[in-house]
Amino acid sequence: MAAPKKGRRAPASQGHPGRTLVLILIAMVALVGGMFYSGTLTPRLGIDLAGGTSFTLAAQNQPGKPNAINETNMNTAAGIMERRVNGLGVTESEVQTQGSNHIIVNIPKGTDAKQARQQVGTTAQLGFRPVLTTTAGAKTPDPSASPSPGGKNGKGEDGKSKVGPGTKDAGKQSAGSSPQPGASATTQGRAVTDSLKKAPSATPTPSGKPKPSIPPVPPTGGAADLPPAVQKQLAALDCSTKEKRATAGQQAANSKPTDTIVACKDDGSQKYALGPVAVEGTDVKDAKAVFDSQQGQGWIVQMDFTSDGGKKFADITGKLATKTQPQNQFAIVLDGAVVSDPRVSQQLNGGNATISGGFTQQSAEDLGNMLSYGALPLSFKIDDETTVTAALGGEQLHAGLIAGAIGLALVVIYLVAYYRGLALVALASLAVSAVLTYTIMTLLGPAIGFALNLPAVCGAIVAIGITADSFIVYFERIRDEIREGRTLRPAVERGWPRARRTIMVSDFVSFLAAAVLFIVTVGKVQGFAFTLGLTTVLDVVVVFFFTKPLMTLLARRKFFADGHPWSGLDPKRLGAKPPLRRRRGTAPTETKEA
Repeated sequence: MAAPKKGRRAPASQGHPGRTLVLILIAMVALVGGMFYSGTLTPRLGIDLAGGTSFTLAAQNQPGKPNAINETNMNTAAGIMERRVNGLGVTESEVQTQGSNHIIVNIPKGTDAKQARQQVGTTAQLGFRPVLTTTAGAKTPDPSASPSPGGKNGKGEDGKSKVGPGTKDAGKQSAGSSPQPGASATTQGRAVTDSLKKAPSATPTPSGKPKPSIPPVPPTGGAADLPPAVQKQLAALDCSTKEKRATAGQQAANSKPTDTIVACKDDGSQKYALGPVAVEGTDVKDAKAVFDSQQGQGWIVQMDFTSDGGKKFADITGKLATKTQPQNQFAIVLDGAVVSDPRVSQQLNGGNATISGGFTQQSAEDLGNMLSYGALPLSFKIDDETTVTAALGGEQLHAGLIAGAIGLALVVIYLVAYYRGLALVALASLAVSAVLTYTIMTLLGPAIGFALNLPAVCGAIVAIGITADSFIVYFERIRDEIREGRTLRPAVERGWPRARRTIMVSDFVSFLAAAVLFIVTVGKVQGFAFTLGLTTVLDVVVVFFFTKPLMTLLARRKFFADGHPWSGLDPKRLGAKPPLRRRRGTAPTETKEA
């Protein structure tokens, strides 16, 4: 029996092209299914297409601080601006850093552009104010009503100073009393050197008796000593909605440092009457979140003050430590909202302090960033402001779609006129590329906040030509092989390595240009670069996993294999040479000289 011939194994795309086509089909079905599952069926539109206002802010170093523009400071500033914009009631705003010193703020239509400009263009105000009194965040219906002798301070204030599981109704205890039974895991009342205790928001007590849903202002804790005007403001203050908290925050932020103010907790759970600013945010030298493994406090926030700030902080903590809850607390106020209200157990000297109590890593880092913002040596100026109406955005999108349709039509006409039957392969590949591009852009909207703007549409239109160019390179390689006298099936396989090399080099250059453009540009131009890079990657995927396997299958069909005049592979039209044949025979011998 003759031994089987040995040779190189055919590539997977040649031996099993159907499997490769099934693979890319499964990927397309998965992407489309994910799009429907997420409920997002259209790409997210940018400001220039959907309408709205876009600001580009440039960071500037303050005098004497030449290296203040860095990633940490920029991210912190972007977070503060996002809090401000969201405080306007905007639900689809975008605040993101771009490049090393720019922040882009995109606000959709229906938002007061003037108010938004004021919010993002001013420096954040951070201050430490002593707490005079506090109560639940809802509006008080009857501020003159007399509460029961038990008092709300006993229930709400000491109860809220407890941290972690096991918190119970604290009755009439003050902050300096011993912990309640069953709450031994807490550190309530313990004097910790150079530390403060975080006072988390109040939670409902486990008592079975119904309690008023909106408690009155507590008479203890200094409420009776408040000026009548401040008592009235506190009773009328409503922190139940984001819009009302934003309004209250603006009023508090616009007040003077020496004023007594009322303010809301950033989550709306509490409202406060606060004394004048005792320590300015600029007195904070540094603040960071660290994990305390030595004393077992978990995540804490460490603060370092300037020399003047350390003296001010020692003075205010010395006064607060002698008082009862809630007047032994100070509020950390950022842009008129209370972000934290730790209580003081002793005077804190040395120019540093820690805030502890029930922090997670994320909450500790957030508070540390907010405290650091008061010391950020940065200011911002608005480099560019663009306002687009919804009607103008619709017109721009319509014009972009028309331009894309015209470009696609010209490509189709060229392919059909020059490549005939092969145009079907190109059109099918373009359709696959379009489906992949559309679904990925749609899914990237909710995933990473990608928004399709007008430059991105231009990038997608340019990608039509880039993708069609890859098909043309492959088709021409196949035709070159047919002109050399080979039949279609060998021509498809022999032309692929050379075409593949050319396509990879061309797409690499396009992707490199898109990457450089994305890195060095700011604003909407990045949309063009991102789309160009995405479609370039998808071009490689489509050519390798769809166009090549499809050509391998079509080469087995008589219409293409026999070179039908309308196949685009007619040997006569291509000027093919006679078929190549191997001749068997003995090799000529050469006479060797002695």
